[in-house]
Amino acid sequence: MIDNTAIISASAIIEEGAVIGANVHIGHFCYIGSQVTIGSGTVLKSHIVINGITELGCDNYVGQFSSIGEVSQDLKYKGESTRVVIGSRNLIQQNVTIHRGTLQGGGVTHIGNDNNLMSHVHIGHDCIVGDHCFLASNVGLAGHVEVDDFAIISAGSAVHQFCVIGTHALVNMGACVVQDVPPYVIAQGNRAVPVGIRGTGVRDDWLDSNDQQAVKGAYELIYHRGKRVAEVNKEIEILAREWQILLPYQPFFSRSARGIIR
Repeated sequence: MIDNTAIISASAIIEEGAVIGANVHIGHFCYIGSQVTIGSGTVLKSHIVINGITELGCDNYVGQFSSIGEVSQDLKYKGESTRVVIGSRNLIQQNVTIHRGTLQGGGVTHIGNDNNLMSHVHIGHDCIVGDHCFLASNVGLAGHVEVDDFAIISAGSAVHQFCVIGTHALVNMGACVVQDVPPYVIAQGNRAVPVGIRGTGVRDDWLDSNDQQAVKGAYELIYHRGKRVAEVNKEIEILAREWQILLPYQPFFSRSARGIIR
């Protein structure tokens, strides 16, 4: 079904069964598969392929030569019915690739709302990207990676499969991340190590002074006390009763399968 307010180039191919919402713009030489749903107000530039069981919300922008919903590169994938789900108001720049999920990973690759994916970003199968995340050019996420809300991954960085990037974490340019990055932590290098926390610099002062002290205290517990993660988790759980800024640590540690960067 194609809404009668959609603007579609004559050179675009829309397979029967696709659902195209109101005021969608589809540019030259795009291909939209039969199981694709595109929400209202979304703009697709030229030469874009959206395939498989793929759902885009409203008011997204997708740059030219991007590919969304193609077959997973996981060798275990055998053509099962899996999906890509993308929220609303995302800025997806040129040459971005987002692959569908696998049954082993839950079957869905999920992108939230209000994210900025710059050119040549790759989102592998079964990844989960939250809201308000920023992935700079040439970032690569292997399969099953989770990127929590407000995280920033700088240009040219690579993230190993099954890693978790915590909320408000910052991965600096060119990093190779092979373990989990806790909330608010700055990761840098190949292989990535912690080099500080976000929210305390002159240009990154979104934490007030009390929250800064709480996050600094959590960083001290994690990295400077010689404690095991289980011990740190219990102590931060107690601190989080007073400091809400520390609440994201609990779900982060519960998902951490590869251990945290050291």
